[in-house]
Amino acid sequence: MERDDAEDRKELYHYQQEDIDAIFEKFEGKPGNYHLLYQLPTGGGKTVIFSEIARRFIEKYDRKVLVLTHRIELSKQTSQMLKSFGVKNTIIDSAVKDLPYDNDYSCYVAMVETLNNRLKDKKFHMDYVGLVIVDEAHYNSFRKLFTYFKDSLFLGVTATPLSSNIDLPMYETYNELIVGEPIQSLINKSYLAKAVMYGYDVELTSLKLGINGDYTVSSSDELYSRSSMQDLLLQSYDSRAKGKKTLIFNNGINTSLYVYETFKAAGLPIKHLDNRTPDIERKKILSWFHKTPDAILTSVSILTTGFDEPTVEAIILNRATRSLTLYFQMIGRGSRKLPGKDIFTVIDLGNNAQRFGLWSDPIDWQYIFKNPEQFLENIRTDAEIESYHVYAMTDEIRAKFEKTIDVSFDVEEEFRKAMEEKHKPKTVIEHSIRQHAFMCIENADTISEARKLAKLLDGDIEYRVKKYSKLLSKTTKNYREWLIEDYKNRLTVMIGRIFHKYKEGEDDEEPIALKKL
Repeated sequence: MERDDAEDRKELYHYQQEDIDAIFEKFEGKPGNYHLLYQLPTGGGKTVIFSEIARRFIEKYDRKVLVLTHRIELSKQTSQMLKSFGVKNTIIDSAVKDLPYDNDYSCYVAMVETLNNRLKDKKFHMDYVGLVIVDEAHYNSFRKLFTYFKDSLFLGVTATPLSSNIDLPMYETYNELIVGEPIQSLINKSYLAKAVMYGYDVELTSLKLGINGDYTVSSSDELYSRSSMQDLLLQSYDSRAKGKKTLIFNNGINTSLYVYETFKAAGLPIKHLDNRTPDIERKKILSWFHKTPDAILTSVSILTTGFDEPTVEAIILNRATRSLTLYFQMIGRGSRKLPGKDIFTVIDLGNNAQRFGLWSDPIDWQYIFKNPEQFLENIRTDAEIESYHVYAMTDEIRAKFEKTIDVSFDVEEEFRKAMEEKHKPKTVIEHSIRQHAFMCIENADTISEARKLAKLLDGDIEYRVKKYSKLLSKTTKNYREWLIEDYKNRLTVMIGRIFHKYKEGEDDEEPIALKKL
């Protein structure tokens, strides 16, 4: 799949030309080991820009250029783009065992590991390279090569100038950062599509953090494979993305396979892709995805870089991440502009926008570049995010309780009243159960129907118990889970106990809900 940065287009947009001029100004008069980092959003045309930089550098200084990538697909795409700019280049891959000093190429495109092995074996000598361009510079695999190019200028290019390894901050590698056009500006100037984002409050307390600072695959698989999460995913797709070409991002292969089965059972056109998919099969799937207007592709991070399908109309983040880079990469897959495509849909099922802000919000990249530790420390925690969550009954569920005028229950206010009147805290839960019981009873004709309605209240019950638990303070996760189950059991019992009394007193002047039954 070729990059859409502007294939075969040699003219540059105004902002691209301005950034190239600024980069060359920075290089002017700098020592050979000067390292410059350049940030531009996904879809802004980074490959176009550094291809023109390579062309101009070779022409101006008569020195060779090396472009480093971390994946073979990126190497091929970069090589094609350089050719379209008239830059004679070759890819250094595992098949290239030797590189004569007097070769005809003015530019090399190389995979990091391959080049590192050749340089270690002293098969290549690259002291004649004047500029090293590092694509996707936030990856740290490139640093091992820097020692071989002590007299070369460096240009790192990335959408997110935040190192993938907190122990190797980018300010240690690069002297300064140039920030390109922001996302909102690219949208305003019609270079990028606008993201219409829909968020669903998700309970993430079961997720665990791994040594890389992001959520573990195992805990993500456990959460997102649950039937409740699969139901939420399918419902959100039906209401926000039905019929649109959709990419679903997951954190684990098991989750992606569950998604595949769930959507397939619903009769939807879906395929699954992960890093174990054979190359031939992968190409077939991507070709199918390209040709099928309402195709759905569920995957595991494999399509976050080096993949561009401009016809994508919807992105579903079926995962949570604490990686700002990954957040931008995933959403960026839908941001390509096409005639008739001015907007795209983003469904967030991991509280990600609450963690990082909206995709198009202004972001201070200079601060993040200079203070990555502080930025990472200040990312909102799940507990803080979820403390602001408010349960909102869906229209579909609310319609089932149409005879109930008010379905709300203020846990904090009830708790305050209980404390003032010196009642035990558990009276809050008792009042809540009582209200839920009456909601079920007054909207049902039989006890059986009322108990079925009670099952629709699971989300509201979990929300109320969570609020109650926080007011108690120092409650354990096990205790909260027990409270939820106990609440549901007691609700079922109360419905059976008061159903007939309520129905018999239905026409009383005093509302039965206020009586002591």
